[in-house]
Amino acid sequence: MLRPTSRSVGFGLLLALVGPGAWTCACKGAHDDADAPALAASEPAASPPGAGADGAASGQPSASGSAVPEIPVVAGSRRVDLDGAVHAPPPLPPGRVRLAALGWVTPVQKKPDPGASRLGTLRAGAVVAASPEVAGTTGCPGGWHAVEPAGYVCVGEGSATLAVDHPVVSATRPPDFTRRLPYMYGVVTRGGPLYARVPSQADLAEHEPNLDKHLQKWRDDAVSGARYGLDVWLRWTEGTPPDALAALAEGTTGEAPFFLRDGGVGPNVSGLVKSPSAVKVDEAKRRTGRSFIHSFLSEGRRYNVTPDLLVAPADRFRPIRGSEFHGFRVAADGATPEPEAVRFPFALVRREGARKWRWDGKKMADDGPLAWRSAVLLTGKQKFHGKVLHFETVDGFWVDDRHAGRTDPAKKWPKWAKNGQKWIDVNITKQTLVAYEGMRAVYTTLVSSGEAGLADAEDTTATKKGIFRVHTKFVSVTMDSKVVGEEFELRDVPYVQYFEEGYALHGAYWHDKFGSPKSHGCINLSPEDARRLFFWTDPPVPAGWHSAAEPLTGTVVFVHP
Repeated sequence: MLRPTSRSVGFGLLLALVGPGAWTCACKGAHDDADAPALAASEPAASPPGAGADGAASGQPSASGSAVPEIPVVAGSRRVDLDGAVHAPPPLPPGRVRLAALGWVTPVQKKPDPGASRLGTLRAGAVVAASPEVAGTTGCPGGWHAVEPAGYVCVGEGSATLAVDHPVVSATRPPDFTRRLPYMYGVVTRGGPLYARVPSQADLAEHEPNLDKHLQKWRDDAVSGARYGLDVWLRWTEGTPPDALAALAEGTTGEAPFFLRDGGVGPNVSGLVKSPSAVKVDEAKRRTGRSFIHSFLSEGRRYNVTPDLLVAPADRFRPIRGSEFHGFRVAADGATPEPEAVRFPFALVRREGARKWRWDGKKMADDGPLAWRSAVLLTGKQKFHGKVLHFETVDGFWVDDRHAGRTDPAKKWPKWAKNGQKWIDVNITKQTLVAYEGMRAVYTTLVSSGEAGLADAEDTTATKKGIFRVHTKFVSVTMDSKVVGEEFELRDVPYVQYFEEGYALHGAYWHDKFGSPKSHGCINLSPEDARRLFFWTDPPVPAGWHSAAEPLTGTVVFVHP
């Protein structure tokens, strides 16, 4: 037994939904307050992923896999493997210069033309290898430069620069792929202001008039207050700072990011800072999740800095560590599984409260607890007892199918598997995912699909069933809901892979119920599973890019009951 460690949105539409602070989309749709540009100037945004040359139906993957990827897999594309190991990006290729993104969303076009289709995007501060030669100036007076491994970026104010010592580069921080979450995260517990600068005492009196009352609640809150989760905010902090209460009592001031010292304001990456004297520029509301890239003390209070360089009082957020759970490698047929690996048939314990059972004459006898989200290897034998199906394990005990689902290899291989393509099998009833390379399973885990289970996805929160391809991937993206009573906004949801309309595989940092339906329609993964699978699937997201799109050649996703 293996125990665990502790509706239609194409890429063009996602581009149209870029606000000043984030990509904005959701599992069942997106904001519709903007016109959606096409994937290319001459083609509709709704070109179905997988409508390949062999005439596959809308939403169905091309079995032949004959389409040629526009974004090649190169060194640095697979930054993380299925074991969780991180691989450093390659050095700068000979004859290349470095190009830095300045805009929160900097497009990578297929051709040196603003009307060309987009291959992906860079986020502000990203640095990529580029050609020193200008490839054209159409719609871009500063000139288009080819970037690695494909596409073109416009150099100009607010877009990109070849001067990589630019303040935007120095102020921002790239996503960290060495840990399960790419940034520090927190969920708002007590709403409050977001600042352009470190607020003075006068600023606090104006914008947080009830600060003393708020801080007292924060001191007294044993669940989300001063004593919880300081380690999350110290992710990139050197030394050992005082605990939160001691820092507040002593009025401790630490070293702020360079751009916030002496009353400074950072580069206006967010688009919300309208003047050099701006103080409060936004509001952090309840039911909101945020990501952060810096954290520091000022006059006893801790402040965090968002990726778009806004300043947030840390005491208004509950630090989020994210689930420690992750799945298991699958051993090849006939091979002895390594530690933390399984082989067919196996079962993943998807519900808490599972028990081991042993036959005692004609009865099942309780033989102790079975760890939630552990994996057990099966013999293949199964039988009913008390109208409940039980599976025999190689360790001699039995497990019931109310708590664990048996997983076997595919009985009939689809054509894309026979052709050696990567694909993902998602079983909604069992809440399991199995990743395949052709006809060989390589990884398995538990998921949280739509909370409406097997209901019709058209008018519920169920996950849409069918055969799809991953068409658009984001290192992180904002998801939200405006449904009355269910409003939320989650910034920088990690490792998002859209496969059909607004449905995606993505990491969920806000819950730890993997194995049970939980989402609004997407397929939730633990942060670590999302990280591993994101870099395994196609299209690849090249080193330094924040998103990539390929409508015809992405990894197949098969979602079924």
